Amino acid sequence: MKQTENSTNIFKLKALSLLEVLITLVIIGILALIALPSLMPMITKAKSVEAQTQLAHLHKLQQVYRYTHSKYSTELKSIGFEQAKLTTQGGNANYLISIEKANTTQYVAKATAQVDFDGDGQFNVWVINHDNELKELVED
Repeated sequence: MKQTENSTNIFKLKALSLLEVLITLVIIGILALIALPSLMPMITKAKSVEAQTQLAHLHKLQQVYRYTHSKYSTELKSIGFEQAKLTTQGGNANYLISIEKANTTQYVAKATAQVDFDGDGQFNVWVINHDNELKELVED
C-alpha cells in the first residue's frame, strides 16, 4: 500500500495558479502601455521605410520606362509597378503610391499613408522626383 502512495506522488507537479498567471499578464500589459507612447516615433519611422522603398523602386521603373519610351509614364501599370493591397482593404501596405505628374523630362510620384500612425490626424506623405530626390512632405 505504501508503494502505491509514493507512485501517485511522483506525478504531482507544482504549477502556477490561474490567478498568478492573470496578474502577471496584467502587469506586462501595464508596462507595455507605459512604454508605447515613447515607442510611437520609432514605429512611425519604421513604417515610413515602406514608402521610401516603394518610391525608390518606382524611380528605377520610371528610369527604365524613360530609356525605352523617351518619356516618363503617368500610369503605374505601364511601368510595371503593382500597388500592394492596402491595410484599409485587408492587405499589408500602409501607403498608396501615385504618379502626380509626368512628361518627357520629369515626373513626381507620391506615397500617401492610409493609416494615421500616431493618431494625431495627419497622414504621412513622401514624394520622389526624376532626380531621385526623396522628401517627406507631411510628417506623422
